[in-house]
Amino acid sequence: MILFPAIDLKAGKCVRLLKGDMDRATVFNDDPADQARKFAAAGARWIHVVDLDGAFAGKPVNGEAVRAILSAVDIPVQLGGGIRDEGGVAAWLLGGVSRVILGTAAVKDPDFVKRACKSFPGRIVVGIDARGGRVAVQGWAETSDMLAVDLARRFEDSGVAAIIYTDIERDGALQGPDVAGTLALARAVRIPVIASGGIASMEDLRELKRHAADGIAGAISGRAIYDGRVDLAQAIRLLEAPTC
Repeated sequence: MILFPAIDLKAGKCVRLLKGDMDRATVFNDDPADQARKFAAAGARWIHVVDLDGAFAGKPVNGEAVRAILSAVDIPVQLGGGIRDEGGVAAWLLGGVSRVILGTAAVKDPDFVKRACKSFPGRIVVGIDARGGRVAVQGWAETSDMLAVDLARRFEDSGVAAIIYTDIERDGALQGPDVAGTLALARAVRIPVIASGGIASMEDLRELKRHAADGIAGAISGRAIYDGRVDLAQAIRLLEAPTC
């Protein structure tokens, strides 16, 4: 199982939000590239990056910070936030990003996501952010009527590399991940699922790893790492070990 340390970008800085609220942002590092280097030094094999401003604006905003991260580390980076068209997907994937995350686009234009999967096999991730089991879009500002499981099933045979499932009410709240919801989604599709939101301890990671055989392939953690509740190097060793 892969642990993805998270860098969320707001106004060029590395922040964490509480439950997706842009007005409740805590700055953890003014230099995202420096943060990326710290993650790489701790043994991270991937870095998860989200352009928060871009997610709300519907177009990339923190491109300079993303490019600085790409220049700072040699490990793969997956990027989401404000990528809504084929030109944006191609620009980032050809510009050094290893995987692009499509969230709002997956709800509003699933055919675009499927075309992207064909153009860039194994490099498109679908981000499913849910509130009360229903998918949220536009940087979590809007909640749709679509169930998370139904959205995931749309892309079952499209070549999606992974699904990132985020429980918005837990994100940044350190209340523990939605293991039941993530597990239900992982069992409903054959696409690998990455858990996101709420991780607060090593025990949370152990609980997710217990379900690796059910399709939970990774976990994203941000605030718990920044707060020191989870030691990144130790957590990576835990998830990469054959057993808990």
